[in-house]
Amino acid sequence: MGEGEQVRNTQEQQQQKPDISKLVSIIPPASELKKKERILSEKRLRVRYDESLKEPLAKIPKPVAGMLGIKDGDSVEVVVAGRKKFVFKALVIESNEENTIYVYPDELKSNGVADDSIATLRKSRQ
Repeated sequence: MGEGEQVRNTQEQQQQKPDISKLVSIIPPASELKKKERILSEKRLRVRYDESLKEPLAKIPKPVAGMLGIKDGDSVEVVVAGRKKFVFKALVIESNEENTIYVYPDELKSNGVADDSIATLRKSRQ
């Protein structure tokens, strides 16, 4: 085998080898393989009074309802300061606000919860 043939064989071998960086870019990282869609169990947000509500309802913006897996008619718990728990029927509304829900005020007022308080919202387990 002459020197010219060795050079040609080496060039052919280099052309046949795939570029490893291109192959690696196709394989997703391990964190992506184990990733699962998570639904939050609870969210802290502002609770505002809605005087127009005549029954124990909580108006929940669609983005928040989606995060918590809440649908129209579900029971939701609003917990203020970790001690005062209120149960409302959910009413999902079209709104882009992600940090405010609007609730029936009578029960909150009688328990000393102020308008615009911070509370935890979660889907009721009942």
